Amino acid sequence: MERRTFLRGAVAGASAAAFVGTLTHGAAYAAPAQNGPGPYGALGAADANGVQLPSGFTSRVVARSGQVVAGTSYTWHSAPDGGACFADGTGWIYVSNSEINPSGGAGALRFNSSGTVTGAYRILSGTRQNCAGGATPWNTWLSCEEVSLGYVYETDPFGVNAAVRRDALGRFKHEAAAADPVRKAVYLTEDESDGCFYRFVPTTWGDLSAGTLQVLKAGTATSGTFTWATVPDPDGAPTTTRNQVTGAKRFNGGEGCHYANDTVWFTTKGDNRVWQVNLAAGTYELAYDDSLVSPGTAPLTGVDNVTGSTFGDLYVAEDGGNMEICVITPDDVVAPFLRITGQSSSEITGPAFSPDGTRLYFSSQRGTSGSSSGGITYEVTGPFRR
Repeated sequence: MERRTFLRGAVAGASAAAFVGTLTHGAAYAAPAQNGPGPYGALGAADANGVQLPSGFTSRVVARSGQVVAGTSYTWHSAPDGGACFADGTGWIYVSNSEINPSGGAGALRFNSSGTVTGAYRILSGTRQNCAGGATPWNTWLSCEEVSLGYVYETDPFGVNAAVRRDALGRFKHEAAAADPVRKAVYLTEDESDGCFYRFVPTTWGDLSAGTLQVLKAGTATSGTFTWATVPDPDGAPTTTRNQVTGAKRFNGGEGCHYANDTVWFTTKGDNRVWQVNLAAGTYELAYDDSLVSPGTAPLTGVDNVTGSTFGDLYVAEDGGNMEICVITPDDVVAPFLRITGQSSSEITGPAFSPDGTRLYFSSQRGTSGSSSGGITYEVTGPFRR
């Protein structure tokens, strides 16, 4: 059964419906994605914002680091990184981490139904190097510290409730998170060259104050079966979490993570791979490997943040490469979707769709300056497949 069976029906917002798949699952052993024509055609010339897009798509800048967001009094944070969108009445909210150490944290942009920015504000302060994270079905944002013995903070995208540190999710070099309402678990990546892939099973679903941290165990192959084993000391001291369980599978630099319909995808930057874990079948495999792409040169390198569309396409952002977001289609074709020009010293971060699937948000973390103070946050609008 092709990958679309797992992806389709997932919504890019943070309501419970965003995480509940209604389609059946099947075997998850298809070849890694290969070069082919993208669903939207070739990229056009760079627009006024330096973004190359397929025909029918347009871009705009919605925020710049160190500058007041238009129509608000809030100064956008430096080094914008992982992000997500949340439904907000007739509009939506885009949250974005700040990968600064110290004083990272996260901010938010609020949009009305026509896409106009109506507010901007801080939702997390005083933390360290907040890289990626993940949305929960109960409308919170998990902001992850990408430092040794880092924490996960549960934040309120609406800016009402104070952020809470969630110690039970373990202390390690956190990267991204993805919530699974079927198995009532949160999956976590670790940005270490010998990192692991984890899941946290809360004692009560919807409450991350207590629960069990587990690590994926499997062989050394790129496909096979797996099991979960409990991490004895989630606080990571004196032994790091990744070294507490014999047989824990190693992954080279865990990055983005995305869940939809009994499957979780995550990326590893050290080997330019996208991994696909069939949670119902208890199997894993490669959805993409740049060393296995044919014909020609691999379009996707420096794999990083990842998100999915309601249609079933994966969108993978590059840290390095040639500043592209590439799409991996349900029939296992990989192709560039957009490219940012003139920003070779930056990386693309935080891709996330608006709840209706018509707008894609993301950032260039260091923009044209190559400095964390030069970040640019974009919106792309167009005929996305839904």
